[in-house]
Amino acid sequence: MTPDRLDRFARHIVLPELGGAGQARLVDTHLVLVGVGGIGNPALQYLAGAGIGRLTLIDDDVVEASNLQRQTLFAPADIGRAKVVTAAEWAARFDPALHIVAHQTRIDGGNAATLLAGADVVLDGSDNFATRLAVADACVALGVPLTSAALGRFQGQVANFAGHLPDQSCYRCFVGDAFDAEDCDTCADQGVLGAMVGMVGAFAAMHAIRVLLAGVATLGDPQWGRLHVLDGLAPSLRTMRIAKDPACGACGA
Repeated sequence: MTPDRLDRFARHIVLPELGGAGQARLVDTHLVLVGVGGIGNPALQYLAGAGIGRLTLIDDDVVEASNLQRQTLFAPADIGRAKVVTAAEWAARFDPALHIVAHQTRIDGGNAATLLAGADVVLDGSDNFATRLAVADACVALGVPLTSAALGRFQGQVANFAGHLPDQSCYRCFVGDAFDAEDCDTCADQGVLGAMVGMVGAFAAMHAIRVLLAGVATLGDPQWGRLHVLDGLAPSLRTMRIAKDPACGACGA
């Protein structure tokens, strides 16, 4: 890294758990972010801040006034603009050295493999089960780790999955086959606290970084198949293990 880049990431490099080798690894990685809404906004800010060299952003939505309460990358002037374009512009201004690719499209079973190919990790912050399962199934097929993050009202869920590994569960092992349809609760129906979105998005960014640094830095193990449930009201954090389903349609035998 050049002297200006060393200075930019100095607070990372001095961490014994990360160091120069860990920072060099982040610079050389490719992360795909599915959804640049509530979870994607704070996640993108910290992923870009971490210096992840290549970021692919996927979203088909546009900015609405109701988004501004929690999606802090956007301003009133962005209402009506594509979220993914606005987010990519922010990332380019924030760090011109990053390689940003934006896809203004809806990811599904037909295009997921193409859009996710070449990723070192996928962070999914989408808002419906059909998209989540399409992404998760593609990750298993491609052999790409998945960081899954979701939230509603005052609860968030974050987990890393590696269903392509023989002894690890995937996202479909967690939710099963009953949620391939798009009819699920949304923030518009249930409501969500803006600060809770930031909490879950930042947690998801940390979890994705944990995957990228596995085997290079001592930031901790990826915690495959452990679902972390954040309760913003209590507040509290509890963890449960998602067992591999032998009959899973994505990763089972």
